[in-house]
Amino acid sequence: MKAQNCFHCGNDVIKSDQIIFDAKSFCCVGCKTVYEIFSQNDLICYYDFEKSPGTTPQDIKGKYEFLNDVKIVSRLLDFEENETHIVSLYIPNIHCSSCIWILENLQKLVSGISSSQVNFHEKKVRIVYNPDTTNLKTIVETLCSIGYEPYISLENYENKKQKTDRTLIYKIGVAFFSFGNIMLLSFPEYFEVGEFWIEQYKGFFRWLIFALALPPFFYSAWGYYISAWKSIKSKMLNIDIPIALGIVVMFVRSTVDIVFDYGQGFFDSMCGLIFFMLLGKLFQQKTYNFLSFERDYKSYFPIAITKINADGTEEPIQVYDIAKGNRLLIRNQELIPVDGILISPEASIDYSFVTGEAVAITKKSGDKVFAGGKQIGKVIEMEVLNSVSQSYLTQLWSNDVFQKRVEQKYKTITDTISRYFTPALLLLAFVSFGFWIFRDVTTAFNVFTAILIVACPCALALTAPFTLGNVLRIMGYRKLYLKNATVIEQMAKVDTIVFDKTGTITTNKKTSITYEGTELNPEELKLLKNTLKGSNHPLSRRLYDFIPNQEKIDATNFEEITGKGIFAQLDGHSVKLGSSQFLQHMSENTHKKTKVHVEIDGVYKGSYVFNNQYREGLEQLFENLAKKNNLVVLSGDNDGERKILEKMLPGNTTLVFNQKPEQKLQYIENLQKEGKNVMMIGDGLNDAGALAQSNIGISISENVNVFSPACDGILDAAQFSKIDFFMRFSKNAMKTIMMSFGLSLLYNVVGLSYAVTGNLLPIVAAIIMPLSTVTIVSFVTLMSNYYASKK
Repeated sequence: MKAQNCFHCGNDVIKSDQIIFDAKSFCCVGCKTVYEIFSQNDLICYYDFEKSPGTTPQDIKGKYEFLNDVKIVSRLLDFEENETHIVSLYIPNIHCSSCIWILENLQKLVSGISSSQVNFHEKKVRIVYNPDTTNLKTIVETLCSIGYEPYISLENYENKKQKTDRTLIYKIGVAFFSFGNIMLLSFPEYFEVGEFWIEQYKGFFRWLIFALALPPFFYSAWGYYISAWKSIKSKMLNIDIPIALGIVVMFVRSTVDIVFDYGQGFFDSMCGLIFFMLLGKLFQQKTYNFLSFERDYKSYFPIAITKINADGTEEPIQVYDIAKGNRLLIRNQELIPVDGILISPEASIDYSFVTGEAVAITKKSGDKVFAGGKQIGKVIEMEVLNSVSQSYLTQLWSNDVFQKRVEQKYKTITDTISRYFTPALLLLAFVSFGFWIFRDVTTAFNVFTAILIVACPCALALTAPFTLGNVLRIMGYRKLYLKNATVIEQMAKVDTIVFDKTGTITTNKKTSITYEGTELNPEELKLLKNTLKGSNHPLSRRLYDFIPNQEKIDATNFEEITGKGIFAQLDGHSVKLGSSQFLQHMSENTHKKTKVHVEIDGVYKGSYVFNNQYREGLEQLFENLAKKNNLVVLSGDNDGERKILEKMLPGNTTLVFNQKPEQKLQYIENLQKEGKNVMMIGDGLNDAGALAQSNIGISISENVNVFSPACDGILDAAQFSKIDFFMRFSKNAMKTIMMSFGLSLLYNVVGLSYAVTGNLLPIVAAIIMPLSTVTIVSFVTLMSNYYASKK
């Protein structure tokens, strides 16, 4: 019989837990409550757009008390006036048209909200509300109650309102306006239209063209003059020198033509060149601005935490105000923001993001707990040892080697070619000018100008930005979001790929559990399920979810021994669960595998083995990558799965276990000293140093907007098996650039051979130049799309 699905969230409904309401089936009270809220507020259309579009709301009791603090709220707002407050909230659960519809109808749920607008790509909702009628806490709690909990971190609190830099857009707009109008005003002279009125106003039109050319020359192209000047000062010839020189020569030559009535000049070609160059820069710059590639601990820390006062009262406190000696309350799934001493009897702390160790650690009263761990289970209390700035996690992030270098000493392919192209072009121009000046002064200036215009390296300079810009777009569409175009060039040179294990080649979403031993009958499964019900240990909870639903019975005696296991008496039977030492049963390699052993009525039954679920396509991916790359698996976890990995992965894969964050960094550094170009693929804070040290650091993430350390790129975890495609595509991108450079140089050789001999007028060169640019841009776009379509 097919299992029923929850009407709200689509999850399977277990018959014993099924809730029927309004002739519809729900998996829990939370989903039913959301349906009731929508029904009462005439928002039932939510379910018309997508089938079961919702998510189950989580318990948030007391979590957002800090939003009563006016100072904190003020820092979170985008706009604040007497009767109007505007806030932008990041909501990870936004995924379909139903989400957009309900979030843009929030005014029906909360009186005081005047409008709400969703940015689907950034998963953000912008809410405008009246603070006299409602407040941010009410809005956030309402969002949580309908399954759209916002993600609010310390980074939101710290971020100052940054103005968007639109300078490049303005420069392109100015260049395009002048380019279009100058082309229009130049047509009569191009086609030698001899109408009387045109001849009469020819002088006026020429000076109007001159006036229109001034803003692009002085404003739009200013960046190229600065870059060229800096390049000359540093004695490094880059591609911007001939570009800047070509623009200046065209401007001066055109001004001379107009002043002495020789012609209308080449202002249209000059403005066209500036426009296309800036367009290429914009295309390269327009990657995925909504992603953050430079995250630190503030992305993960809560804004505020609950402090317990001396009189026992609770109050929210901003994390920077936490002082040594404070007593804090940490709820389920909350991040511990500071180092401290555990006061509660026991706690389970998940340090996987800091250490890479997959299994949560059990702590007892009096044990030290470190910042960065996530509290799992019941509410705990702790006493603060260090403030946020002095805690282990903060110190780790602040370490220079853990920050991705912003300026890397890396020469792009365009810079490399320009080192030879620029001096050769300048030498040819001046030699040709020197040759012709003694024969014909007019021809000498024509030759000099034609050489600089026809060989103006705009085609060379545009090849890389347009190719790499298109590749960035295609990779982004395939869910690999790269920081900038230089990363593609570096990816093409990679010869060693290092993978983290936990969370990278394994996924925490599907932890497979297998049973080894004597088969358990239904009665024994019932005893086991009800024993696990009383435990908060992460392994107990995972095993509880794994065992099918059973009839509920109460334990007459229950004892959980921290770090060892559980003893319980139910329905006249005794049950022991836990480590092999606790059950006094020794089995092979017990310390190498994560196991929960089972004993019922003094008889050992067997054990449940917790195996990490490896990502789909892992074996094929490693097989493909091993053909051209050295492969390494670098893990902070124990070597319990060495034999499994040795069997799954190619024989030349290096496996290294028990690595601390600093050791991972050192390992990468040693590979680089051997001359390797290293790409590191990781997911957590424990990989941050290695990601920063590597030539390319790719952070793999189940959610590309959250939880990614400083890196060069963010890969959606669903695309893990496509890594070999991205590696091939980056190499093909460089092949496209080289082919394009070849075409461009061929065009330059042909054009220059005519220009040097005096057979190419500057006006003809000015017409050919933009045509070559369009040809090159079309070629690189078609080729990069072709390589993207190849399987």
